[in-house]
Amino acid sequence: MRGLIAFCAGALCGLAITPAFAVNLSCTSAAALSADLAAHRLTSQSLVRAYEARIARINPKIHAVIALNPRAMAEARASDARRAEGNSLGPLDGIPILVKDNIGIAGLPTTAGSLALANNVRSVSATVIRNLRRAGVVILGRANLSEWANIRSEHSTSGWSAVGGLTRNPYMLDRTACGSSSGSAAGVAAGLAAAAIGTETDGSITCPSAMNGVVGLKPTVGLVSRTGIVPISHTQDTAGPIARTVRDAAMLLTAMAGSDPADPATAEANAHRTNYVAALNPNALKGVRLGIADFLLKNFTPKTLAVFHHALALLKAEGAVLVKVDDYHLAPIEKHENLVLLTDLKADMKQYLAGSPPAVKSRTLADLIAFDDAHRREEMRWFGQSLFLKAERTRGLEDPAYLRARATNLRLAGPDGIDRLLKEHRIEALISPTQNPASVIDLVNGDAGIGGGDSTLPAVAGYPYITVPMGQVQGLPVGLSFIGPKWSEARLLGFAYAFERKARAFRPPTYAPNVLRWHPSKTLCGN
Repeated sequence: MRGLIAFCAGALCGLAITPAFAVNLSCTSAAALSADLAAHRLTSQSLVRAYEARIARINPKIHAVIALNPRAMAEARASDARRAEGNSLGPLDGIPILVKDNIGIAGLPTTAGSLALANNVRSVSATVIRNLRRAGVVILGRANLSEWANIRSEHSTSGWSAVGGLTRNPYMLDRTACGSSSGSAAGVAAGLAAAAIGTETDGSITCPSAMNGVVGLKPTVGLVSRTGIVPISHTQDTAGPIARTVRDAAMLLTAMAGSDPADPATAEANAHRTNYVAALNPNALKGVRLGIADFLLKNFTPKTLAVFHHALALLKAEGAVLVKVDDYHLAPIEKHENLVLLTDLKADMKQYLAGSPPAVKSRTLADLIAFDDAHRREEMRWFGQSLFLKAERTRGLEDPAYLRARATNLRLAGPDGIDRLLKEHRIEALISPTQNPASVIDLVNGDAGIGGGDSTLPAVAGYPYITVPMGQVQGLPVGLSFIGPKWSEARLLGFAYAFERKARAFRPPTYAPNVLRWHPSKTLCGN
């Protein structure tokens, strides 16, 4: 049966395996796998084998995984040995995950999808990876991404990189997986790993998560270290979990979060991090006032809004009090965001490249631009580098125009934005559809079909938000967002968990070639 891996009677690494025990990798969660590992019904090694076999079968359709980690089996073997000795590191010990290819993993190339970083093999992993490994996570492989996390061109096609090719949406193969964490989200949706780690500057976790029907959490900027991650902007960058369920995302965030002396933005992280799994209360929505972000709803199609209105009915049924919020305008912060991001990009990229091994010849953004020009056939087959060129023309982090734009945007999005709206309307979070259904991939015009969405306000503020599946539009997933104030991850996870239990909206992908040949999934997955 497709997607089912049977484990026969016997012993693997000294652990008894229940006869004919089966795991449906299309539906199973990291939490369920954790319980099975703890009960010795399977081993981490058997999981790695199962996922590698599934990647070999499914990945050629969607190109979510760039490469497997050659040490994954050794990591799994070490996890099984710990468990056999009664020394498990916790619920994530032995769980195989994918990692976006802009997050440093010692001994493996970290390319951000660009051939310019093909030899960027460092001796030290990103802090977030070291944190996850302390929890026993097995790094299964590298996930594809939109090259340079989608900051190279205004006319890029999400999900494409010179290193990894084009990631496709597993629900319909002619549709975008969005970006930039395209492979991370598509890989989780397709059951190619138990979970994944992505990064976001503005929408790069939440958009692909919503369009691929999974859970994605963008944390508060400063809760998770960025050390060892290929940057766009120290103002807005963060890593975050992408998972099948809210519980899985909470498990990952608990391991990922924490202060890092090498990343000054994380100075307060230890004071705010918590056990996020403990916040998953099925009654979290009872009596909670939530603000419907009416000022964003013009971005969404009637079919998306129909699913959203059904989600609102479910929220009410769970006891939430819904309040319309329409007294905000995004235009002023949208006006300044590019100047902030592009100025940060030039400075932050130079700092990152300075730590590259000698085999990486590019040391500045200008060097990367020259590399792309010299390798146009491989690097610029589908789109150019207009944003790189604009970033190169910026005037540095001391530029008065940059400083004004950054200060203005942080105020408009944070104290005068999310904070004000929550206070004046006496609400605990804003809610909105995350994105419209995935548009058709367009390698000529780029992402012209991906518009709207709700990511910019929390992205610019540096505040957290989470997307959770709320339904489908003709076989294409759409997500519901909960947006909160700084350090409110625990509350948002609680709201999302209560909604997820009520909605039960996840359906495994069907890999339909297009909407004309799509048929509703007959498989229902429990959470």
